[in-house]
Order: sequence, then structure tokens, then C-alpha cells
Amino acid sequence: MTQRLRQLERDGLIVRTYHPRDPRPEWSTRSATSAAAWLRCSPSLAEWATTNLDKVEHARHDYDAGSAR
Repeated sequence: MTQRLRQLERDGLIVRTYHPRDPRPEWSTRSATSAAAWLRCSPSLAEWATTNLDKVEHARHDYDAGSAR
């Protein structure tokens, strides 16, 4: 599960936040709301991916560069 969460973080779909008094991270959505909308009404994953691929690539670049943490 941790690996999948980190992959989603790298893709820019979720954000991991740490709180000083709680050792567990908190996960929240970023652009995953657009993915949720796709699940409700879009005819295909390919359509969503085509629309959002540039955002995912940008988020991966930022994550790999260390600016997303």
C-alpha cells in the first residue's frame, strides 16, 4: 500500500503531509478529484490520461527532483 501511495504522490494525484505530533502521514487528494469525475462520467481511461498526462509528467518531474516532499 505504501508503494502505491508513493506512486500516486509521484503522479501528483495525492499529497502526503506530516504533522509534528503525529508520526503517521496524512494523505489528501490534489487532482484526484478530476480522476473521480472521470470515474463517474467519462467513457474511457485513455481520455482522462490524454487530458491529464502533462500534469502527471510535471508532478513526476517535481517529485523526482525532490521539490514535492
